[in-house]
Amino acid sequence: MTVDFDRFARFYDGEYGAFDADLALYRGFAERAEGPILELGCGTGRVLLALAAAGFDVVGLDTSAAMIEIARAKAQALGVSDRVHLVQGDMRQFKLERRFGLIYCAINSFMHLETRADQLAALGCCHRHLLPDGLLVLDLFPPHVEDLANDDGRLIVQGTWQDPTSGATVIKQYTRQVDLAEQTIHVQFFYDEVFPDRTLRRTIAPFTMRYLGRFEAELLLEKAGFALEAIYGSWEMDPFVSESERMILVASPLS
Repeated sequence: MTVDFDRFARFYDGEYGAFDADLALYRGFAERAEGPILELGCGTGRVLLALAAAGFDVVGLDTSAAMIEIARAKAQALGVSDRVHLVQGDMRQFKLERRFGLIYCAINSFMHLETRADQLAALGCCHRHLLPDGLLVLDLFPPHVEDLANDDGRLIVQGTWQDPTSGATVIKQYTRQVDLAEQTIHVQFFYDEVFPDRTLRRTIAPFTMRYLGRFEAELLLEKAGFALEAIYGSWEMDPFVSESERMILVASPLS
């Protein structure tokens, strides 16, 4: 996992900050949890801060110092710093002095683990940090054949927004190239900032993601000492079917 998340931390909230389709899902699991909550790959705190605002005690772990600092500033601005603890660290090898009622990894963050060894290392850390009746929630995208076929390196314009700090218009484009043999998708984000004086600055952020099939994910969980409780196909907890746009795995540690 060699992603330089610092490179695009400042763009993250402009692109995803208002996204809230999965928040009710995590609030529901948080209400079930008996104990504190841990988010792996918390980024700038989109989910974590919503849970803290709802009264939950939440720890966020992320590799990016820039993402952590943005999340910390937002927690202070929202007045929830007393319920938020932020840690810069690696989900493959973290060691915290507490155990959790819920550990979750939101939209595709687990897929930044590029090898089976990395995946098992992260799941092992989760197992050691969960309370006996705790839950692990992983939100992944299922590898639809038609979607993978479109990941052929073409340049796609994803969106445009205004940066309130600099006044720049940000244009985001991306490319995705799939490697079927390795089950990886090589991604490049291109952020073009067009400033009021018409100058342009481009930021390129490359990274690789590894996708998992349903039964591969189930076997990984089993090997790491988890029992699968449920698998859902949407943030509304619909059944997982062939057409599902999400693959949300809910597991508990085996005793």
